[in-house]
Amino acid sequence: MPFDVEAIRGDFPILERTTPDGLPLVYLDSANTSQKPRVVVEAIEDHYLNHNANVARAMHLLGAEATEAFESARATLASFIGAERSEEIVFTKNASEALNLVAHTLGARLRPGDEIVISVMEHHSNIVPWQLLASRTGAVLRWYDVTDEGRLDLDAAVRDGLLNERTKIVSVAYVSNVLGTLNPVAEIAAAAHAVGAVVVVDASQAVPQLPVDVSTLGADLLVFTGHKMVGPTGIGVLWGRYDLLAELPPFLGGGEMIEIVTMAGSTYAPPPHRFEAGTPPIAQAVGLATAASYLTDLGMDQIAAHEQQITAYALQGLATIPGLRVLGPSEPVDRGGAISFTLTDARGDQVHPHDVSQLLDSRGIAVRGGHHCARPLHERFGVQSSTRASFYLYTTRGEIDALVDGLGYTMRFFGGTR
Repeated sequence: MPFDVEAIRGDFPILERTTPDGLPLVYLDSANTSQKPRVVVEAIEDHYLNHNANVARAMHLLGAEATEAFESARATLASFIGAERSEEIVFTKNASEALNLVAHTLGARLRPGDEIVISVMEHHSNIVPWQLLASRTGAVLRWYDVTDEGRLDLDAAVRDGLLNERTKIVSVAYVSNVLGTLNPVAEIAAAAHAVGAVVVVDASQAVPQLPVDVSTLGADLLVFTGHKMVGPTGIGVLWGRYDLLAELPPFLGGGEMIEIVTMAGSTYAPPPHRFEAGTPPIAQAVGLATAASYLTDLGMDQIAAHEQQITAYALQGLATIPGLRVLGPSEPVDRGGAISFTLTDARGDQVHPHDVSQLLDSRGIAVRGGHHCARPLHERFGVQSSTRASFYLYTTRGEIDALVDGLGYTMRFFGGTR
């Protein structure tokens, strides 16, 4: 269908809201969580009102309908990211749980002295599980640094022998949630596979805004989350090559992840059910499949093009604000729709991002202030925190104009202009 932003906004009732002061809502925090179209909310409502039952265990009409809806959702998500078979899709409660699942199960293979490689630009969800794994196993955690522009420093990695015969796992973000940087995952995967490492990709910021095809990406395992792709909260996805998933041990024990249970021991179900202990997020899966279908109908190529255009427009506007420093790429090339920045007033003092966020909020503009669950990356750039504006398929140029005007007001408030 044609990509008409104003028509698309009509699918999102929350975007029609105003603030208590009567100002229009300008939502620029989609990297944190996206808004939900009416069709997703209605799909969840319909499931609960008309088809609610547990899956894979109730031998009645509602149970059959719920099971069919849940497994159909799995197939929809497999198609959405180009997976070869639906059994490669594991439902989790979010991307963080999926990464913990991966770290825990891959960790069974590690020995002291083995190396895990991540990057300094990772979200805490792709740092802490690997730190815990290294602590448990005696493995060594290493990482890619970034250039001053906010790109992975691949040249330094080669020079320093970051990937070597001791490397067992490489886990990197597809798109940075702070810098917006689009990382060369296929190139990284090829280098990792050359030394025999397993490649994990955190695609939480990529799957919502880019066409993602796991059959060509080079990843062995990939995670993303529903709430950033116009889907519900409380559900994430782990994709993995089926042969690899079949080799991995369970993560959690409980109902439905088993094959046979005796008091002497248990055997486990094949993937994906091996990794889905207990009652899964059934209604959330239905909502997520509806979200994936919604994005497919709009066209991921068109969504990506809009994201690039609106980000380019925003970068141009932000460049007019005195004292504003963009963290990461300042050109709309190989980057996503999240822009983090700092503000410095005329005295040379940094305006705290929480103050920036509050002043913008007073004008109806929603952004995020803080370290965005990426404190090591902020330390790399010599700042404690930043303000982040992030865009999506429903963001308009008028909202970018409001942001630029709001930042001008903020700088005047703090004496940022002479």
